[in-house]
Amino acid sequence: MNKSEFVPFNNGQTLALSDIPESSLDEFCKAIIQGVHGGLRLVCFCADADLRLFAVLAEDAAGQLRVGWTQLSQASYPSITPHCVQANLFEREIAEQFGIVPEGHPWFKPVRFHTSWVEGRDAWGRTSIPEPAVMDYFTVRGEEIHEVAVGPVHAGVIEPGHFRFQCHGETVLHLEIALGFQHRGIERTMVGGPHLLSFKHAETVSGDATIAHGWAYCRVLESLAGVQVPPRSEWVRGVALELERMANHVGDLGAMAGDVGFLPTASFCGRIRGDWLNLSAAVCGSRLGRDWLKPGGLRFDLEPELAKLLLPRMAKAWTDTRDAIELLWGAASVMNRFEAAGHVDEAQAREIGLVGVAARASGISLDVRKDHPFGPYADHPVMVSLAESGNVHSRAWVRWLELAESYRFLTEALEGLALAPCDPVPEALPPLAPSSVCVALTEGWRGEVLHLAMTDSEGRFSRYKIVDPSFHNWFGVALAMRGEQISDFPICNKSFNLSYCGHDL
Repeated sequence: MNKSEFVPFNNGQTLALSDIPESSLDEFCKAIIQGVHGGLRLVCFCADADLRLFAVLAEDAAGQLRVGWTQLSQASYPSITPHCVQANLFEREIAEQFGIVPEGHPWFKPVRFHTSWVEGRDAWGRTSIPEPAVMDYFTVRGEEIHEVAVGPVHAGVIEPGHFRFQCHGETVLHLEIALGFQHRGIERTMVGGPHLLSFKHAETVSGDATIAHGWAYCRVLESLAGVQVPPRSEWVRGVALELERMANHVGDLGAMAGDVGFLPTASFCGRIRGDWLNLSAAVCGSRLGRDWLKPGGLRFDLEPELAKLLLPRMAKAWTDTRDAIELLWGAASVMNRFEAAGHVDEAQAREIGLVGVAARASGISLDVRKDHPFGPYADHPVMVSLAESGNVHSRAWVRWLELAESYRFLTEALEGLALAPCDPVPEALPPLAPSSVCVALTEGWRGEVLHLAMTDSEGRFSRYKIVDPSFHNWFGVALAMRGEQISDFPICNKSFNLSYCGHDL
């Protein structure tokens, strides 16, 4: 890749759009394909109503991002998915949102099942909103091949999604996943903002990742407004993010135990997850951390006295967590199920662009807190937790290692906050930089969260793009099921525990 074709910048840095030179379509596509083949990642690929394509590549080893764009002369271009699998969903999303057809896409179908944002421009010639998941599916032909359709309504209190299995006996030959039932139009709603409800929309992209998305939104606004957040407030944000990670990892490990019938850990973790959620509620009144953050700083600070009170409560929750989860590793029946299911090797994980726990479980050392550090992580990096097998056990083990690391971070942070006075309540932000772009990454508990904002000449959002880690990772679930027993689907699916609404936006 000729790096001069894409402009380098840092996580959370604002660039004037005029400082990003236009690439020809051929140069633009080559830069993405050659960059990904050379070890970069396609972290964002989007378009706008003016037939412009934008791409952001991550050069993790150098701790940099690279952005480029091209102007299309018509509502079509040659698909890059045949040469870069990571572009698959992005290209289908672009087609759905703006009617721009990636010609030659190998599996060209909708992502979220809505009509184009641009009147009169639809990639599939539709004039009305299609029914979710009503489309053609990949099929396997042959003797004794049968198809199993699961969902979108499931036998549990979970979000809707459709899973289409092609099986030979109990063995899964192929799984296709169709989502889109949770589409709320969040990206389109953000255009013209920031509005009074924009922060609320960001927090609710995926409710169990409130802090990860809320912090990314705050960082975008703060950068575009030229505002520096006080260091103490950044530490409190770090506490909020790691408490979110603790609660969800504990809940996941308990649910994974339940899926293989190991009730002690499942029962204990169901309660202990609530203990971690209640620590967030003690600060801001919300177990999910709603309204804890605020652009410019915090809506609810963590006072020194409260920090002191939280330390023993957190230590008790950690003791209970450790006792409950250590039961897993000594149970032969659990290890037999965990180690035998859901393998995704490192080569597959890199090719499709897995992020977060799923990537680290396949041996990929990728963590925004280390590679593109933000907030307190810039001066106090975390240790990246890794496994190698890429199976259910590896995804459980990475969560376990991350729990210990997050607890270490939280202890250090609360001890420091107990000694430092609170910051002033942040004032309203100044106007945002006009005709600019900012990309902010955070490391949510599932993985990399990306928010991209472009502003118009008046400093309003002309385009707002969100990439939840689930958008990168759902295809990993399909790969994990190839050659597996269909009865292992619940544990494979839970080992990823991806967000339906985070994918659907």
